[in-house]
Amino acid sequence: MKAISLLIVLLFFLISGSIKKDVTFSKDHKMISKYNVIWSSPSKDHNGSMPLGNGDIGINGWVEESGDICFYIGKTDAWGDNGRLLKVGKVRVKTEPAIVFSGSKFKQELDLKTGTIKISSIGQMDDRKVDFNFRLWVDANNPVIHLDHKSTVPLQMSANIELWRTEPVSLPEINVSDLLEDRSKPGSLYKEVIVEPDHFVKTPKNYIGWYHHNAKSVGFDLNNKLQGLTEFYEEDPILHRTFGAVITGTDSERINDKTLKTAGAKKSSLKVYVSTRHPALPDEWQANIEKLMEQLEVNSVKQQQKAHEKWWDDFWNRSWIYVTPADDQQSVDSDAFIVTRAYTLQRFIDASAGRGKHPIKFNGSIFTVPAEGKPGDADYRRWGPGYWWQNTRLPYLSMCAAGDYDLMQPLFKMYVDEIYELSKKRTNKYFGFDGAYIPEVMYFWGSVFTATYGWTPYEERDDPLQESPWHKWEWVAGPELVFMMLDYYDYTQDQDFLKNKIIPLANDVMKFFDNYYSTNEQGELVMYPSMACETWWDCTNPMPELAGLHSITKRLLAMPDALTSEQDRQFWATISDKLPDIPLRETPSGKALAPATRFEKKHNVENPELYAVFPFRLYGVGQPNIDFGKNALAHRWDKGNFGWRQDDIFMAYMGLTEQAREYLVGRAKNYDENSRFPVFWGPNYDWVPDQDHGGVMMKTFQSMLMQADPYSKKIYLTPAWPKDWNAEFKLHAPYNTVIEGQVVNGEIESLRVTPASREKDVVVN
Repeated sequence: MKAISLLIVLLFFLISGSIKKDVTFSKDHKMISKYNVIWSSPSKDHNGSMPLGNGDIGINGWVEESGDICFYIGKTDAWGDNGRLLKVGKVRVKTEPAIVFSGSKFKQELDLKTGTIKISSIGQMDDRKVDFNFRLWVDANNPVIHLDHKSTVPLQMSANIELWRTEPVSLPEINVSDLLEDRSKPGSLYKEVIVEPDHFVKTPKNYIGWYHHNAKSVGFDLNNKLQGLTEFYEEDPILHRTFGAVITGTDSERINDKTLKTAGAKKSSLKVYVSTRHPALPDEWQANIEKLMEQLEVNSVKQQQKAHEKWWDDFWNRSWIYVTPADDQQSVDSDAFIVTRAYTLQRFIDASAGRGKHPIKFNGSIFTVPAEGKPGDADYRRWGPGYWWQNTRLPYLSMCAAGDYDLMQPLFKMYVDEIYELSKKRTNKYFGFDGAYIPEVMYFWGSVFTATYGWTPYEERDDPLQESPWHKWEWVAGPELVFMMLDYYDYTQDQDFLKNKIIPLANDVMKFFDNYYSTNEQGELVMYPSMACETWWDCTNPMPELAGLHSITKRLLAMPDALTSEQDRQFWATISDKLPDIPLRETPSGKALAPATRFEKKHNVENPELYAVFPFRLYGVGQPNIDFGKNALAHRWDKGNFGWRQDDIFMAYMGLTEQAREYLVGRAKNYDENSRFPVFWGPNYDWVPDQDHGGVMMKTFQSMLMQADPYSKKIYLTPAWPKDWNAEFKLHAPYNTVIEGQVVNGEIESLRVTPASREKDVVVN
């Protein structure tokens, strides 16, 4: 349907009365429980776990058929001495009597409203009715895992630490981004990687615990020396990093180093305090965690639980999308329910792991569990510890519209606060000019993967760039990071963020491209050598980088003069004038977006030509020449709706409703066949749970319902929304705008725009 301005829409509906204003909208928590995950039987093993977390500490929790309550613990900064993100550990809680018994009615429920796993078991035991109830929660405001119990009969809990890193082990397999991978050694793909053991806490006090201490740092110095970066680091981020946990309990007794028992009672609890310190020796770590325990004992558990539940209540009331079939035939098997549940649960997972020290790991986040045939127990993840920009960004694409600005901070912290300065210094050292480029692949401290860079030292090279051709000239990370930061600014109107972070980074990203590439007789940049994502290895004027530069210069030049300097505006205009036109190619359907002006040597299955549609939104709903994007989509080389593939998003941004719906529904139904939890996606291209798969799903779902134009103040509603899906929603838009509405039979039935002054910018499709 052709988009019409809201002015016309409002005049029409003022006459017809079809759009309702001042409507009472449901608060999210009144509907959220519909999407709780409920199991009526215990799980066989860790593949039947549920995720839970406070943004930094995450657990995979399950109840085994024996009645034991188990959980793996993950943490966003638990980096081992090989630079791998490790699990903190595993806890098994045995109960006496066992909570699963003959004839018992069992229930395990992920209660989204309160961020809690609830476990209950009811039945007849020894001619008496027994009722066991447990609450497992990771305090949203403190580094503590709680397991609380109430029962009609006395029950004893026995907490047992289950370590698997018990002695030095040589890993039989490492992954692409591991520090010691060595592809240059004949007959060997890697050097030996030794995983060091964990240690039990030795103490006369009444608690148990364990820790992992990096007494050595394997590969950090070597990696940076190879790349000529040693001079830029003051501290090794791996050496003397210590992480672990201690367990306390109500009326408990330390049995030995690994076992703590509570007294038999009708009400009791266990607490697991989790901590990472860097740098810290084991004694320092232990003293610090004991101090943490004392500090947290000041407030009662009841107060902490109340604050925890308030955090989750506030989170769920930021935004929501609830969809039901227009025919009212709602069921757990309907596409509408499955997609809504997938969106809601993935957002829960993002919140559970998205407020830590480092960005969400695309290949499993902090919710990995052991996989058959893979070494390292729950520490294993395909592709290893490194960050790929193309993968890392995907969980973050939906966060502005959800109002989850706090979850975006770890991404900005790593790439801007911690790595940007290194990027400038590296650029100057490698090329002798100013600017900054952000490599596609790097460790959390900013250097490129060892095997990717190559084992020839920087001083012995003619070419300072990485040897691996897979992403040698893939530099879209800089423009796209700036673009995402501009989105963040548009939504929040944080002027300090604009002036102190966006503009300096944007200027250095532009300087890099301006200095690295020469110009032709027309004064245009000739972007060669270059590549279009990992797919086309020999290009001139690649679409991702070129579309990115077009988009960020356009957005910056549109900023009010009061927020930018004349010098910056002149620089942006100069760069804009140098940019070649967006590349096009001929197809049987007509002109289409192209991967580059010239593109050869295809090696992967991305669709870089469509980056002009998304993320950079130069073509699509509300933009000129939308057919260029549609033709590119129709004639793309590769198709799919799983993992990091963005086809679903492209479809939504071009208003292709039925195609977007088909891909979205297929994605929402496609979770790991070995996992019981319905949004543990993967492994796809990466690992379980695949955060790229879920990230694309969330962005597609939002964008079918609402799109905010980055080049104007327009907000497009229902640009790709199926007529047979009714919806109730609350989403965020630029300029601190909140949109609440209801869609019935494909039409906006009610709408509330806050502030009301933004109503004039809303366009209903």
